[in-house]
Amino acid sequence: MADRDRKTKFVFVTGGVVSSLGKGIAASSIGLLLKSRGLSVRLMKCDPYINVDPGTMNPFQHGEVFVLDDGSETDLDLGHYERFLGQSFTKLSNITSGQIYDAVIQRERQGGYLGATVQVIPHITNEIKSRIRLLAENPEPADVVIVEIGGTVGDIESLPFLEAIRQMALEESDENTLFIHLTLVPYIEGSGELKTKPTQHSVKALREIGIDADILICRSPRPLTREVKKKIGLFCNVPPEAVIQDIDMDSIYELPVQFHFELLDNLMVHYLKLLCKDLDLSKWNSMIHRLKNPEHKVRIGICGKYIDLRDAYKSIAESFVHAGVANNAGVMLEWISSEEISRDGPEMHLSGIDGLLVPGGFGDRGIEGKIDAVKYVRENKIPFLGICLGLQCAVIELARNEAGLNGANSSEFNGKTAYPVIDLMDEQRNITDKGGTMRLGSYPCKISSGSLAHRLYNSLNINERHRHRYEVNPEYKNKLEECGMKFSGLSPDGKLVEMIELSSHPYFIASQFHPELKSHPMNPHPLFVGLVKAAMDFKSGRGVEVTDIQHSSK
Repeated sequence: MADRDRKTKFVFVTGGVVSSLGKGIAASSIGLLLKSRGLSVRLMKCDPYINVDPGTMNPFQHGEVFVLDDGSETDLDLGHYERFLGQSFTKLSNITSGQIYDAVIQRERQGGYLGATVQVIPHITNEIKSRIRLLAENPEPADVVIVEIGGTVGDIESLPFLEAIRQMALEESDENTLFIHLTLVPYIEGSGELKTKPTQHSVKALREIGIDADILICRSPRPLTREVKKKIGLFCNVPPEAVIQDIDMDSIYELPVQFHFELLDNLMVHYLKLLCKDLDLSKWNSMIHRLKNPEHKVRIGICGKYIDLRDAYKSIAESFVHAGVANNAGVMLEWISSEEISRDGPEMHLSGIDGLLVPGGFGDRGIEGKIDAVKYVRENKIPFLGICLGLQCAVIELARNEAGLNGANSSEFNGKTAYPVIDLMDEQRNITDKGGTMRLGSYPCKISSGSLAHRLYNSLNINERHRHRYEVNPEYKNKLEECGMKFSGLSPDGKLVEMIELSSHPYFIASQFHPELKSHPMNPHPLFVGLVKAAMDFKSGRGVEVTDIQHSSK
C-alpha cells in the first residue's frame, strides 16, 4: 500500500518496570493488526548489548538464536515478528549496540568524520536513526515501521537508542511518530488492589529522557477497571482510552484480538492518520478457535540439554502449537533432560510419550542421552523428528547399533573416533572466529521422489534455514543405507545430507536444517504437522498412517 508520495509512519515500543513483559509479542500483535488493515508493515528489534549478534551467546543467557533467510543470527523476538505477520524479515530488522559502535568506529578509522570528535550524540544516534530509516525504505517504502527498544527504561545500555528515537520524533511531523510504552500493573493479593505506582514511575523515567508516551499498554494479571485506567491516564498524561490492558492469556496468539477489543488499532489509525481498510481477523480468529478447542490430545517429548530455559526452544514450542491447530489436537510437551536419560535410562522418561523430538545444540554435554533416546524410539516404533544435532544423533545411533561401527561419533564430540560419521565441513576447518561463521540461512534441498519427506512437503524442491558446522560424513553413506537409512534430502549437488528417514519405521525423519524457523500459525511446518499426526495415530494404537499426513496439514 505504500508509495513514494507517502511518508512512512514510525511506532516506537518501549518497556518499563521489569524485563520480560512481552514487548516482542506486543509489537508483533500491533504489526498483525495494522497488516490486517491492508498496510505494509516492518518490524525492528534494537538490542542494547555489545555483542554484534546473539550467535555466540549461551542459550541460558539469551534464549534461542533466530536465523533469517539471509543468514542473520537475530534475537528470538524476530521469530515472533515472522510468526505473527507471516512474512520473512532480513538483517535490517535487528540491530545491536555492537553493530552500531562497530560501524561508527570503522567509519572513524577510514576518516569518515573528517577529524571530528566522535561522540554518542550525534554520531551513535545518527547511525541508529539511519538504520531505522534504511529498514523503512528497503526493499521499498513501508507504510509503518514498528521499532522495539530492548531492555527497560532506566538501563544505561539502552539510552542511545531512546535518544535516537526522541530525535526522530523531532525530525518527523507529529502524525508520523507514535510512542507506545509497555509497563506492569501488579496485583497485590494482601490488599486486593492493582497498583499503578510502578507504571507512574516508569512513565516519569521515560519523560525525563524527553519522550512522552502516547499509548500505555499495561501488563496485568487482572482486568483494569475504568477507575484504574482514569488514574493511570491522569498521572501519566494520556487519555484513559489510551490505557490498554494486556491481561495474561492462555495463548500469545489471543493478544491481537484483545488489543482490538481495547480499540488499540483504531487509536493508532487515528493518531497516525493512516489511510487503510477495516480490520479483518476472521482467519486469525478461526485459528484461535481451533487452538482452544482441540478434539484430540497427544504427548510429545522434547529431549534436549537446555530445557531449564524454555526460551532456548521457543520456535520449536510454537511450531507444535501450529501443528496442533492443523491436526485439531492439543500438544502437551514433555521437557526431558538428555542428561537424565543418561542417568536413569530412556524407559523411565520416554515410555509415556506419543512422539519425540530431538532438537539442535552444541557441545558434548548430554549427547549420549540423546543417542539413547533415539535408539529407544527407533526400536519401539515411536514417531520421531530430529533437528540438526537430532539428525546427527540419529546417524550416530544407527551407525553404532546397526552398522557395526562401534564407537561411531561426531568429530565435534570425539576427535579421535575411528568412525567419524559426522564430521566438520571442509570449508569450516580453518575458521577460528566463532561469530557468524557457520552454515547459516536458507539453502535449497532436493527431495527423493516417493519418500516420506516428499509426501510431507508435497514437493521435490524446498528451501530451509540452517545453523550448523558439522555434516554427515559421505564416506559412511553406503554403510548406513545398507542398514535401512534413506537419505531423502540432499543439497542440489548431492554432496550434503539434508534429510534422513527410516523406511522400516512408521515415522522416523530428521533434518539438518531447522524447520521450526519457518513455521507460522497460519502456515504450520509440514515436518511438525506430520509428527503430531503420527503421534495421534501411535496413541490410537492403529500405527502411523503416513499417507494421511500431507492431507492433515492443509
